[in-house]
Amino acid sequence: MKVAEDGFWMRFLENRMAVAGSVVVILLFIVSLLAPWLAPYDPSAIDLKIVLAPPSADHLFGTDQLGRDVLSRMIWGARISLKVGFVATGIALLIGTALGAVAGYYGRWVDAGIMRFVDIMLCFPTFFLILAVIAFLEPSIWNIMAIIGLTGWMGITRLVRADFISLKERDFVLAARSIGASDGRIIFIHILPNAMASVLVAATLGVAGAILTESALSFLGIGVQPPTPSWGNILTAGKDNIDIAWWLSLYPGLAILVTVLGYNLLGEGIRDSLDPRLR
Repeated sequence: MKVAEDGFWMRFLENRMAVAGSVVVILLFIVSLLAPWLAPYDPSAIDLKIVLAPPSADHLFGTDQLGRDVLSRMIWGARISLKVGFVATGIALLIGTALGAVAGYYGRWVDAGIMRFVDIMLCFPTFFLILAVIAFLEPSIWNIMAIIGLTGWMGITRLVRADFISLKERDFVLAARSIGASDGRIIFIHILPNAMASVLVAATLGVAGAILTESALSFLGIGVQPPTPSWGNILTAGKDNIDIAWWLSLYPGLAILVTVLGYNLLGEGIRDSLDPRLR
């Protein structure tokens, strides 16, 4: 096991793009955790004397249409993005892993029933399904996290199911059955830990997708609601003032781009390191 772990880290560190992605993710963590100390101003403080002020020494990223410091709002917005990404992905992982494990282990009619339900869910465009659900609920950060998670588990289910179908025929599972291990013990103690590699990759990529979805919903005005800072609702202000306040579109757009790219590079790096045949 120690040799396998050393091999994983050696392959990971040799992948420059994966290392770059991990650096971005770590920096995002640090910024979100230290937001109260890193933000130069209160992100909700309104100053009508400096409305739409361009970037300067006092306000490095300029101000928005209410005179609020954009840099401070982006720093606090990083915390919102991480919260949405991890909670939504956690919900999707719980649902997807549970359904995929049951379908792959028991097979037959259980597998057929679960996978037909997955196929039905995949028939609906995810983003429009989210919009339809939000139309009946109050647009709040907790509702957004729950909705993104409840509509993002189908791919994880398929991955876990495929792993379980392969692993349940291995010798260590047959040995566990021969000594009378229960189905629950076989699933959670013997098979699931060996299927966690694909789950980890899916989780990393899922965080990026959740952040992107939240930003899109906030941009449309049905995601995180003001005055709570979010990269998406900063972009909305940029859209309304694109001719005179370019900084409102440029900086949050770059933040979303770099963050999603970082998580994608990290996820692909983990996948390649776990399976060197993909390199």
